[in-house]
Formats: sequence, C-alpha cells, structure tokens
Amino acid sequence: MIKVIRTSSDNLEFLGLVKLLDAELAIVDGDEHSFYSQFNKIDKIRFVVVAYNDEKPVGCGAIKEFSAEALEVKRMYVSPDGRKKGIATKILTELEKWAGEMEYAKCVLETGKRQQDAIALYIKNGYKQISNYGQYIGVDNSVCFEKSLFVH
Repeated sequence: MIKVIRTSSDNLEFLGLVKLLDAELAIVDGDEHSFYSQFNKIDKIRFVVVAYNDEKPVGCGAIKEFSAEALEVKRMYVSPDGRKKGIATKILTELEKWAGEMEYAKCVLETGKRQQDAIALYIKNGYKQISNYGQYIGVDNSVCFEKSLFVH
C-alpha cells in the first residue's frame, strides 16, 4: 500500500532519496549536472512529501516559494522499483493539494528534455509548457511547465 506523508527537508528518508536522485541526474545530465545542481539545494525546504510502499521510502517531492502566487516543484523522484505504479502522481497531487491549502494560485517547475518520463508525468497531470523562466532562460536542455491550482 502506498502512503504519502508531509514533512520537511530534515527528513532522513527524504535526504536518502535525494542522494539517489542526484546520482541518477549526474548520469542523465552529464556535463550539465553541475549547472543544474546549484539550483537544487534542499536545506530549509519546509514542504516535502515522502511516499512509502509497505513502509519503505520509494519517492519524494518538494515545493518551495517561487513568487507570491506560485510554488516551484522540486526534487521529484521515485526509485526504479517504485516506477510505473502511480507513485509520482500521488506525490505530485499531494504537493499541489498542499500548495492550494496555502492559497497559491499555481505550481511551476523545470525538468530536462532528456527526462521523457518526467515530461509525460507533468503533461498527464495537467501541466502546460511555458517559456523557460529565471536561471533556465536560454538553457537548451531545460523545459518549464506550470499548472493553475483551483483554490478552495
């Protein structure tokens, strides 16, 4: 059974999953990894989600303030043995719900063009491609997305 909890970047299981994510991204991003890693610091992220499959941590994601109206989705990861089971969607949905509870209007994110599974996940969950923002402007490998949240 999949269980999703809310926590912070101090969570040791989140830190372990991020190490796995960074190792995978170092391979996928190759020479560009150091550029991207500077934007993926996790200290002081207050809004983190960790997913468990039968009590084993298998995935994570986080949101942090991007602007007065938007949160940025960061550090999305599901371990290889947890993929293709809907876990990433559960993580993303929980992050969006949390953002909506805090009355943010939208979520934004950046991912790499080589990360086709991630792109498919975001499109499937209603994200629309936007122009690259901030530090990703002019970065050929980056693709940015946003999704409007319906604040209740």
